[in-house]
Amino acid sequence: EQPYCCGDCRKSFSDRSSLTQHMFSYTAEKPYCCGVCTKSFKVSSSLTQHIYLHTGEKLYRCGDWGKSLITSSGYTHHGLDHTGENPYCCSDCAKSFSCSSNLTLH
Repeated sequence: EQPYCCGDCRKSFSDRSSLTQHMFSYTAEKPYCCGVCTKSFKVSSSLTQHIYLHTGEKLYRCGDWGKSLITSSGYTHHGLDHTGENPYCCSDCAKSFSCSSNLTLH
């Protein structure tokens, strides 16, 4: 059940905090501020992830290579190194990449 609904796009959420975070996507407001530097964020999870940059703590560890990563997306992209998978392909030259940001830079 998802009783909390956005009045703008009609997307629904299971809890009020998720709806509140979604509503920040419509504004430039960034209410979550880092206590170490001047960066601020729209959602609390982004601030939490950012704080790990200051502490050096890495939450995701590859059991095969012993590499540690800060973000779950970094861990996912690292996993593609093991498989050699490159799911992001350039439509102009057919070169492929393991992450979408590398395709965008290309």
